[in-house]
Amino acid sequence: MPTPNDVLPLDSVDRVLLAALQRDGRTPNNELARQAGIAPSTCLARVRSLRERGAIRGIHADVDPEVLGLSIQAMIAVSLSSDARSSLTDFAAAVAEKPYVLNVFFVSGSYDYLLHVAADSSDGLRDIVTDLSGTGIVSDTETHLIFEHRAGRADAAHAS
Repeated sequence: MPTPNDVLPLDSVDRVLLAALQRDGRTPNNELARQAGIAPSTCLARVRSLRERGAIRGIHADVDPEVLGLSIQAMIAVSLSSDARSSLTDFAAAVAEKPYVLNVFFVSGSYDYLLHVAADSSDGLRDIVTDLSGTGIVSDTETHLIFEHRAGRADAAHAS
């Protein structure tokens, strides 16, 4: 499995396939093949190779948290205490398993992580911050409410 810093050699067919799957991960193989201008059997092998090489990390449903009763979303900036630097990876793995966490971002700057979280109420959001602060290794948090979110997609077909 490639590491995050590995650059995968992608040709124009790979990029067409990735762009189509980004638009709709449920696109049938015969339609993917048509869009890429290749045979369905070749398409199947190409998509399998993209998965094996780590270019396709997964295909999933993007569920609206509000439908689940989680009407408040926030970004929580988290700093770990200086004596917890060896726990960076463990913290990320543990927090990613929390039911309120949508995304975990390891970032540069004055904070170590940005956590995209969802809660059912302001009390629920307070409980999330309290839970994070109670880990013993979090030294600081800063919470930013998200009023609106629109997903973007890097266009694989046009990336260089």
